[in-house]
Amino acid sequence: MRSIHEENYLKAIFHLQSEGAETVSTNAIAKALNVQAASVSDMVKKLAKRKWLIHRPYQGVQLSEEGKKIAGGIIRKHRLWETFLVEKLNFNWSQVHDIAEQLEHIESELLTDRLFQFLGEPTHDPHGEPIPGKSGELPVQNYYQLDQIDEGCEVEIVGVKEDSAEFLQYLNQLDLKLHARIKVLYRQQLDNSLVLSNANKEFNLSSRIASSILVKEK
Repeated sequence: MRSIHEENYLKAIFHLQSEGAETVSTNAIAKALNVQAASVSDMVKKLAKRKWLIHRPYQGVQLSEEGKKIAGGIIRKHRLWETFLVEKLNFNWSQVHDIAEQLEHIESELLTDRLFQFLGEPTHDPHGEPIPGKSGELPVQNYYQLDQIDEGCEVEIVGVKEDSAEFLQYLNQLDLKLHARIKVLYRQQLDNSLVLSNANKEFNLSSRIASSILVKEK
């Protein structure tokens, strides 16, 4: 049996490693979970004892193969439930994260498998995030951050890196949704913000917001 607290730690480390870090520091984990570093140290020892983490003093931690499988399974359930809430219960994509945070801790593998089949075996959630396979593996994706796109390029929105309600509601106001096509018209040299067009409407987007929007070139 695993506690919700333990699962949240495994999931946070999985996300941090998915961003390219081979090992993750206790400070990075503390920041991701908004907890004290001392609490992280205690939990790291506990997870390492259960062989879900590999802990090398002063070098950080990384998930073991079993830890990756567990964390990937939690994320798989989270993203499947988000898909269910949007596609079947008509929730907005800005409303589903907190609900899925509760549902992701249901342990039944049979329920997860049935949900996956019921939804038509989806590969991505409503935010464009890939849904891990049963073993926790994530597909390789060749996407770019919007702030990396050159002037004059037209791109399609394929996902977001941030799923807070405030962020998604802001994108809704700009009509920036999955599969929307946008063109980078101009990059402001002063602050690296972008002038974009979407359906013949021009608007500005800060570099921070643009860095959280994933796109592919058309």
